[in-house]
Amino acid sequence: MSTLCWPNWLARAAGWWAAAPRRAGCASWGSGVAERARLAVLLSGRGSNFAALADACDRGEVPATIVLVVSNRADAAGLERARERGIPAAAIPSRGLTREEHERLVVAALENARVEWVCLAGYMRLLSAEFVSRFPQRILNIHPALLPAFPGLEAQRQAWVYGAKVSGCTVHLVDAGCDTGPIVLQRAVPVLDHDTPDTLAARILEQEHIAYPAALRLLLTRRWRLEGRRVVFE
Repeated sequence: MSTLCWPNWLARAAGWWAAAPRRAGCASWGSGVAERARLAVLLSGRGSNFAALADACDRGEVPATIVLVVSNRADAAGLERARERGIPAAAIPSRGLTREEHERLVVAALENARVEWVCLAGYMRLLSAEFVSRFPQRILNIHPALLPAFPGLEAQRQAWVYGAKVSGCTVHLVDAGCDTGPIVLQRAVPVLDHDTPDTLAARILEQEHIAYPAALRLLLTRRWRLEGRRVVFE
């Protein structure tokens, strides 16, 4: 079964947008007519992918505005990066809380900011099915490997240890599993004979900064649907 993603402006033109709930996975369609989506970024570290997304939004390449950055770590460098840009940033520490308690606080912050899309950028928390259901087909993650190969932590090292000749990065929709959601976009990176896990990770990161904004732009500006696990653009 496929899920058809109708453009926002077409839904409004049909006269039922205001009364109908927003359909999961719907995307704005067409250059110049798409509204700027309200985006939140969840991170746990330095926030380099957040910066890449913010730069793309500022340049007008992605029709979105980052309205909130949230971290489960108060010392995450990405929070300061957001504040330097004038973007609201909130630390919601997870330590000492159950996953349910922590996610309730995060969801409240997102809903208070009227967030429409959520991008995970080095967010070291596995989201529950309940959290994902609050933003169905509107949560993205980027993973430093070519999924379904090498899911989970230290994916770059996994690829290097395994002897893979090609690795890369994957942008995918988020479900309740670990790096198991439908794939939106991938970029490949050769694994060189003289690579170390660190040099491979650095080259993959360069591609992440290209892939994440590109994938978000596709979802926001193209009509798309899910066919099983496949994200199909029209």
